[in-house]
Amino acid sequence: MDKEKSLLQQKAEAEKKARQYENQVKILLNKQRDAERHARNHRLIVHGAIMEGVFPFTASMDGEAIKVFLIALSRLPGATEAAEKAQNAGDEG
Repeated sequence: MDKEKSLLQQKAEAEKKARQYENQVKILLNKQRDAERHARNHRLIVHGAIMEGVFPFTASMDGEAIKVFLIALSRLPGATEAAEKAQNAGDEG
């Protein structure tokens, strides 16, 4: 009877540890998602600041107007080559 009781106790402890590990995994996944969200938000803020620095008038534009402006810029002659060059420079550095 003592052996059965000991095995049940060990099982309960193992189940408790398993739940604790599952919770630790959830906590770590949440931290990872928070870090990824923070990095994305930071990148968007930095890119927006650069955009306003280069084109100050965009600060007063709404999102749709900026989109139209950027699409128009992307259609200018040489825009594709300039974008590819900038992307390659970013990949290297």
